[in-house]
Amino acid sequence: MQVILGPMEGVLDHLMRELLTEINDYDFCVTEFVRIVDQLLPPHVFHRICPELHSNSKTKSGTPIRLQLLGQEPNWMAENAARAIELGSDGIDLNFGCPAKAVNKSRGGAALLKEPELIYQVVKACRDAVPNDKKVTAKIRLGWEKPEECFAIADAIKQAGANELTIHARTKVDGYRAEEIKWDYINQVRQKVDIPIIANGEIWNYEDGQRCIAATGIDSLMVCRGAFNVPNLGNVVKHNHAAMPWPEVIALLIHYSKLQMAGDKGQYYSNRVKQWLVYLRQEYSEAKDIFMDIRSHKKSEPIVKRLYQELEKVS
Repeated sequence: MQVILGPMEGVLDHLMRELLTEINDYDFCVTEFVRIVDQLLPPHVFHRICPELHSNSKTKSGTPIRLQLLGQEPNWMAENAARAIELGSDGIDLNFGCPAKAVNKSRGGAALLKEPELIYQVVKACRDAVPNDKKVTAKIRLGWEKPEECFAIADAIKQAGANELTIHARTKVDGYRAEEIKWDYINQVRQKVDIPIIANGEIWNYEDGQRCIAATGIDSLMVCRGAFNVPNLGNVVKHNHAAMPWPEVIALLIHYSKLQMAGDKGQYYSNRVKQWLVYLRQEYSEAKDIFMDIRSHKKSEPIVKRLYQELEKVS
């Protein structure tokens, strides 16, 4: 089976990719999106989102990275897709699933689910612009409001020549509500549209992954939010490993802290580590206590001190 580390805007940056691919057997990962509007973007924009372009589009542990683009203008999407490949990206992923209001308001992300013909034009333009040996893939939700919309959308993506399709098994209107997951629709798409599919949505552990495979008939899975709740989720889902024990999680948080403060995003450290603890507390009760202790701190020193105190306590 395949397990992919999916994109999360504002969460899964290059430091997180480095950290999570180091401890998981991910087959590849997808970056946060590069927003395309009405121009060919300069190289530094792509390098900011994906500095791994300087390293053969791989993380330090060797996991391939696919750069994701978001936009609705076929020609500009194509030009920027070609540039991303020239800069070294391991393929191009196209975002037709982002549910963020700010993105949808400007006809980006999930807003295009209402327009299968425009999705076709964007995918085809990018496919025509990218060399045949590089993949052009797409990520969608089932539709804007009705899950049945997924069939026309998937067919448009297939007809446009995409190599692969990731389906998040909810509509845009469903948001992230667990009870709205509709894996069966992925199975129906698989039976109707001849294109390799990756299943996404509500995969939090090994059992969820196995249920998803049984329901969809697909053994390629993408994990996103769960990868922050359980840092070794890739190996949990792929190899049935136990969830990472809390002492190892704390050691990982300290390692992350060192990387974050030494890197180009050190000024955001307090917000980023708090953000991660919010995810971790869904799985680890100890993370709740740490979050409560550090939530008012804006400087790194007291936060790191609290993490080392916890490490000493559990070692």
